[in-house]
Amino acid sequence: MRCFAFSIALAAAMFAAVPVQAQSLLEYVGQCVPFARQASGIQIYGDAWTWWAQADGRYQRGQRPRVGAVLAFSKSARLPLGHVAVVSRIVDKRVLMVTHANWSRLNGKRGHAEQDVTLFDVSPRGDWSQVKVWYRDTNGLGSSVYPAHGFIYGAPDPAAGGAVRPARPAAELSSRQPDYVGSLIDAYAR
Repeated sequence: MRCFAFSIALAAAMFAAVPVQAQSLLEYVGQCVPFARQASGIQIYGDAWTWWAQADGRYQRGQRPRVGAVLAFSKSARLPLGHVAVVSRIVDKRVLMVTHANWSRLNGKRGHAEQDVTLFDVSPRGDWSQVKVWYRDTNGLGSSVYPAHGFIYGAPDPAAGGAVRPARPAAELSSRQPDYVGSLIDAYAR
């Protein structure tokens, strides 16, 4: 009986020592990389600007958006560590919604997750190599253009030979009622 009571007490102590996880993906506060990994299921680590090269031979990559794919932003003066965002909705051929973290300020602080944020392809060839991203602080897309490598898909690259598992995007990637009209207005009306 003492052994059983000791086991229960030990299990309770171990459970109490485990950090409480966020109840929702959208409660996340932190950097974009861990968030994108959790939201997309794509298992790449390191600074955001390194994801494109790291995906080579591991995950399929391309220039066309797919829901659940990660858009890998290039390193630039405005983004010295790059950025990664997960495609949550495709609105039209040049407008997406992304779910990402550590972009806008919420309550005066960076790091929060944002769901179904407008992203607009402004590249001359329509290849998603230059984009504008909705920014809460200005309540619009603003004038900044960000370079992007392309999309990393959750499907393993055939060269990986079974060493990489298919990614499974999080269920909370997109809201139940995204604002498609607002997204189009953000992109085309400014």
